[in-house]
Amino acid sequence: MLNRTTTYKVSLALCSAMLGAAASAAPEAAPRVAVNDPKVVMLAAIDAPDGRAAGMLTGELADAITRRFSATSALFMEVTTLARYAQDGCRRLNVRFWQEGVRLAPGQGPQKQTIDIGINYCRNGQPPANLRLEKAP
Repeated sequence: MLNRTTTYKVSLALCSAMLGAAASAAPEAAPRVAVNDPKVVMLAAIDAPDGRAAGMLTGELADAITRRFSATSALFMEVTTLARYAQDGCRRLNVRFWQEGVRLAPGQGPQKQTIDIGINYCRNGQPPANLRLEKAP
């Protein structure tokens, strides 16, 4: 588990990498950073001015999922902020995972599979203490 300082540094590094990739990417392409832990992308979305972040999940978990479903692409993720809570650093996030070439059953053709997960999440890794929304400026 990462402590707050390490998490902050990782988030800053992720944001910097995303900004650098965005400058060189096509306007419609979302910058993706390879991460072993989805929380890194979730934290980047919390801190992003537009509330969005994108990544590519790597490591043992991503490899196991890819093998299990005989997928033909990496395991991608996109995080979007749905709501900002009054508690500092807390958001309602939509975490989307998707992968191309997934085979769910024997004999079934490969196809893109997507799963969306809604989660209330704070920078400290916990859910918000309450769900009071942030007041509009």
